[in-house]
Amino acid sequence: MARMGIAIPEGTPFQCRIPVRITDINYGGHLGNDSYLSILHDVRVRWLNALGYSELDIEGVGMVMNEALLQYKSEVFYPDTLLCSLFVDNVTRVGFDLVYVLESEQRGKRALIAKTGQVFYDYHKKKVARTPALFRERFA
Repeated sequence: MARMGIAIPEGTPFQCRIPVRITDINYGGHLGNDSYLSILHDVRVRWLNALGYSELDIEGVGMVMNEALLQYKSEVFYPDTLLCSLFVDNVTRVGFDLVYVLESEQRGKRALIAKTGQVFYDYHKKKVARTPALFRERFA
């Protein structure tokens, strides 16, 4: 696979700390790739909650993740805590991107850069929805 870059947006990110659990560690003794996706989900939900939103209600519509790109930068071990930064990028007619930077507090190293594509979705109509105007104003 050709190497794909993830640009880290300018601006002030949402930040939170997430402890690495022993169940996040794989047979190689480090944080597993499957656990990273769960951690990204946790960061995303914390960000939404801080804004007064949920995955099912962002100004009246929900959202779904339609793609994910993860770039592993260094290993993370147990016990550790990840400093997680989340940026909103590329707000479009029906969605937006989230860029995540995760750093190991114990090792002082960047562990992961990731990007997820989010699409607004009307769960009642079972179809893609337009980006809510207030969300666009906040993040475009």
